[in-house]
Amino acid sequence: MIKLEQLPNSLQPYTITAIIDTALCIGAGGSSGSLADKPIVRNAEGNLLIPASQLKGRLRHECEKIARGLNWDICHSPNPQTMCPQRAGLDSNFDREEYKISEDDKNYHCLICQIFGNPVLPSRIIFDDLICEEEAENLPEIIRPGVTINRRRRIAEESKLYFLETSPANIKLRFKGNIYISKSPFNNPDYIGALVLAGLRHINALGGSKSAGLGWLNWELPALSVEQAAWNFLAKGVGNNEKD
Repeated sequence: MIKLEQLPNSLQPYTITAIIDTALCIGAGGSSGSLADKPIVRNAEGNLLIPASQLKGRLRHECEKIARGLNWDICHSPNPQTMCPQRAGLDSNFDREEYKISEDDKNYHCLICQIFGNPVLPSRIIFDDLICEEEAENLPEIIRPGVTINRRRRIAEESKLYFLETSPANIKLRFKGNIYISKSPFNNPDYIGALVLAGLRHINALGGSKSAGLGWLNWELPALSVEQAAWNFLAKGVGNNEKD
């Protein structure tokens, strides 16, 4: 059971900033107050934001790609049956000591699940929404037209004109927030911090219409090398395993 009063002592924050190089289009379905069919998502104060759920999902995907490229055995998300600990239809070697999170637990959880969680294991990484540092009243409403394309006929569909709301383009908007890493007594491989930072560096765009040039960005991350980051995350946020 997680007690709220324990959270401040068990989470280590790391500040990250996304700098948007182009216009950003992250839609808020069902929103009103805009002429656009797909308004951009905002918080209660009207500030533009990048939702934490989108960032976490994209980061998990990038970390999975890196892990598979390194030939690490990981489960297949997001289907619960093919994720740890069930892993239906998977015959990889998951019975590895570094995949066991505690002596009492009979299950083995791959590295990705140890970081991001699965149906039976809580996530050890928590995200803030990334909030735009520019005040909402200083940003104009930008509406972009679009049209639905019939991929089979390779022409525009009739009566399918729509409008998107985006952030202003080419003004280097900064979206800032924290990532929180949970301290844990579980087994902690020394490459968790490096994997998280490498995954963030692999995210070059967020939101919709990326192929049309929207949402491209670069990051301001903790000023550490990959090797230093791995051990810093271990010492401050992910555990205190000794190096072999």
